[in-house]
Amino acid sequence: MRFGIWRAGKAVMQRALPKSAPTVARPVPAGAELVQPVAANAAPDRPIPVSEAGDLDLHALGRALSRKRSWIVVPTVLALTLSLIGVNLVTARYKSEARILVDGRDNVFLRPNGERDPERSALDAEAVTSQVQLLLSRDLAREIIKKNKLAELPEFDPVLQGFSPLKSLLALIGIGRDPFTLTPEERVLEAYYDRFTAYAVDKSRVIVIEFQSRDPELAARVANSIAEGYLVLQQSARQEQAKSASAWLSGEIENLRKKVAEAEAHVEDFRSKSSLFIGTNNTSLSNQQMGELNTQLNNARALKADTETKARLIREMLQGGRPIEASEVLNSELIRRLSEQRVTLRAQLAEQSSTLLDNHPRIKELKAQLADLDRQLREEASKVSRSLDNDARVAGGRVEALSASLDQLKKQASSSNGQDVQLRALEREAKAQRDLLESYLAKYREATARENIEGAPADGRIISRATVSNTPAYPKKLPIVLIATLATLLLSSGLVITAELLRMSAPRAVARAFAPAVAAIRKPAPEPVVEEAAEDEPEVAAPRELAIEPPPTPPPVFSEPRSKVASAAGEIDRLAERLCDAGAAAHKLTILGTAPGESVTLTALTLARSMARQARVVVVDLVGFSPMLAAVSADPGAPGLAELMRGEASFAQIITKDRLSRVQLVSAGRPDFDRAQLQSPRLTLAIDALLRVYDHVVLDAGSAVDLPAELLSAQAQAIVVPDAAMAQNARAVMVDQLKAAGFSDVTMLSESYESLDVVVPGPRVVAA
Repeated sequence: MRFGIWRAGKAVMQRALPKSAPTVARPVPAGAELVQPVAANAAPDRPIPVSEAGDLDLHALGRALSRKRSWIVVPTVLALTLSLIGVNLVTARYKSEARILVDGRDNVFLRPNGERDPERSALDAEAVTSQVQLLLSRDLAREIIKKNKLAELPEFDPVLQGFSPLKSLLALIGIGRDPFTLTPEERVLEAYYDRFTAYAVDKSRVIVIEFQSRDPELAARVANSIAEGYLVLQQSARQEQAKSASAWLSGEIENLRKKVAEAEAHVEDFRSKSSLFIGTNNTSLSNQQMGELNTQLNNARALKADTETKARLIREMLQGGRPIEASEVLNSELIRRLSEQRVTLRAQLAEQSSTLLDNHPRIKELKAQLADLDRQLREEASKVSRSLDNDARVAGGRVEALSASLDQLKKQASSSNGQDVQLRALEREAKAQRDLLESYLAKYREATARENIEGAPADGRIISRATVSNTPAYPKKLPIVLIATLATLLLSSGLVITAELLRMSAPRAVARAFAPAVAAIRKPAPEPVVEEAAEDEPEVAAPRELAIEPPPTPPPVFSEPRSKVASAAGEIDRLAERLCDAGAAAHKLTILGTAPGESVTLTALTLARSMARQARVVVVDLVGFSPMLAAVSADPGAPGLAELMRGEASFAQIITKDRLSRVQLVSAGRPDFDRAQLQSPRLTLAIDALLRVYDHVVLDAGSAVDLPAELLSAQAQAIVVPDAAMAQNARAVMVDQLKAAGFSDVTMLSESYESLDVVVPGPRVVAA
């Protein structure tokens, strides 16, 4: 959206000025209007006056409607009467409603084995829509018509009402169909579907069934019949499905039984031929024998190693003269008795040694007995060691025999591997056939259990049955009457307004036609003071229809230019003080206007300098490269917004200082920049970033011809710098247009500002 309101503003300004003189000393007052005839016998169908701003005169339009009110009231009353008569003549229909919840119900005890999940997947929107189409099926419609005997009622069969010439005539024209050309079933079905409606409630699995009839009891009965018939239709479909499935499964089961018997017979024949018999634990006999021999071999090897180790330890104890503490030796009964005797003799020796010397015969006898006992103990230990060696040799022989047997079985197993592979293949085939037969048998039992209609639940249930209604559903008397009346009222009013607008002619030509009447009843007005026209323009007589009041006394004209500058500077100072007091309401200021040259830029710079005494202010140039801003900038060659949009500069590089004040400046770009860069969406982000840093952001928009309106008007106030020749009514129109464009407030300056201290510091400028 471009900010193109200035062209309209200039056009209004040009219309406000007399065409005979391009320069007017005193413009026409803002309230000047075209003078209307005041004669008593004025024509009633006069054109609608147009204001200087180009708007319609609503008061005159209202008077035109008042004059032709009969053209509006009569059709409206007629439409009201006809609509009242029509709604009372139409036969009333009563509507009943039933509701069905589609929840995919199923009996948990009759659910197939493959569907044991208690949380079944919910129905989607397409499934609910499909159920609605099932309600609209012709098969269900025929059942309902037959059940409720609708074909015998004149309401559903127009032929029973007799011959209708009007319907026959309409059928000949092609507007309707002649009932006599249709079959009885087609006539009843057409009337049935005309009164029947089924739809799904949004964002739910509820289906609404509506049926209308002249008889309220019939409407409720048919609606309930449709709901019940829908459930029966679903149950019948499931029952038929179960019957067809059981019939197909019974044939397949017979074939599978034969295949299973043949497969198992092949397995047994091959096993007997290849001697691949099965032992315990469902393993082959050879594998079972190999396992047993392997276990015995391991036990024999362990026994051999154990006996050899024990015999070696006993021999080492005997050879070393250490006490024999092996369990096999100590557990011997003879060695236990000898040990007890040895203990007894050692006790006697100790007792006798206390009174007798070593050479005493008793002492020698006891020592001899002890030596004999030790010899017997060693001999017995040697016998135990030799017995263990013999056991080890026996275990070794057993190991050799078992190893030979195991090797023989391994050779036999390796030779029968190919036959074993064939046997396993036959067993797998037999097992597959047997599993398939068992699954078919399970499905067959489930299908036979579902053949009963009570065992096949429907996918829905009735949650609301239809009741008899006492209020007619058709026609809606009040809405029909109101719509017909209001439509006629608006249509007749629109026709009257359109006719008046088409009659409208050029205001100036009509005003010239009434100029003699005006001259007769008004005093002659003083001629406006107009300068001479330019030589290259044709002279045009000043229009007499403008009632120009005597101009007010012009203000005194100062011969010094500084007097005009001081007046404008005072206006700028007052505006700056007001904006500073406004605070956040004046956070963003847009300076624009129609003044020639750099008056807008000069006004923006002067206002910013005045506001910079109390706040932080930045001036953003949106017009283009400005020599004035370059002259007052501390860095005239700094980049601007265009370079920022291209990513060639940062905020710190584009912000410069005013050499004569604390105002900071942001230029539009270097002299050769592409103005299309100012259309970038990033420019709005840059302005928002400046709004977060500064108290006031002043946008120098110039004439704002090609700038986005949102950039300038969003949360902003407008300050307009007008052309000196701009009329007051054009200024007012421009203010209204700017407010309509989105500005929160619009301030129209009295004139463009021409300062003498742009570069040279003056008394109102505070140096940075």
